[in-house]
Amino acid sequence: MKITALIENISKGGLLNEHGLCVHIAYEGKNYLLDTGASDLFIKNAEALNINLEEVDAGILSHAHRDHSGGYEAFFKYNQKAKVYLRKESREQYYIKKLCIKKYIGIPDDILIKYPKRFTYVTGDYRIDKGVSLIAHKTNDMEKRGKAMNMFRKVDGHFQLDDFSHEQSLVFEAEKGLVILNSCSHGGIENIIKEVKESYPNREILAVIGGFHLMGLLGTSTMRLSEGEVRKLGKDLLDSGVKNIYTCHCTGNKAFALLKEELGDRLHYFQTGDCLEF
Repeated sequence: MKITALIENISKGGLLNEHGLCVHIAYEGKNYLLDTGASDLFIKNAEALNINLEEVDAGILSHAHRDHSGGYEAFFKYNQKAKVYLRKESREQYYIKKLCIKKYIGIPDDILIKYPKRFTYVTGDYRIDKGVSLIAHKTNDMEKRGKAMNMFRKVDGHFQLDDFSHEQSLVFEAEKGLVILNSCSHGGIENIIKEVKESYPNREILAVIGGFHLMGLLGTSTMRLSEGEVRKLGKDLLDSGVKNIYTCHCTGNKAFALLKEELGDRLHYFQTGDCLEF
């Protein structure tokens, strides 16, 4: 199993970067693409890394935000076969409130209508292939997290607090345990780990990969939680028993530094161009 970051907020080796996330996964002879970042930059990085996007067998949209879905139109020009799996709630529109203004942050306008045959909507826990599954949120009161993040969804013309029902975890069954990918973990990475354990009782979790949505609205040096809350999250992750934790994107530099103090060698940053093998 080989996991490569095709686009992330920072990069190395001359690769491009942007605020977004796109991850390529090679597993058991097949290729998967998690998200596309905010634009087509991931395609240029894939070429530089000798990853052929025409060979992607399935795409997965982690959640219905633009910085993860902005490159699908470009992807569909390169790849004619891959279905993209997303939650049925991704049809709704998603917003963030800044001051008194609700700003649209959802999937690019009309892409779901323009390419209806490329998208497959799923509910509950859903198996894509042998050893590859999508895990839905099972945690109650997710609206509280939507309120704390000032995030909303527009349903039948009315705004509601985001309950992150459009978010899903991608889980691979590796030889030494489960590998979880959740691009932003709006539902809480600690909750996501519990949800996966519920779906896979008595299975060890080898790795968790993704953003933890701890960054504040003013950039990577800010946090939306207090220092004490971030440190508690670090302790919870330590207690979870997850052996390898790779975070990126919306975690933020300040929160990462605090988590690193709590988690030590278990925590790593996953940037554009990084490649993990399990």
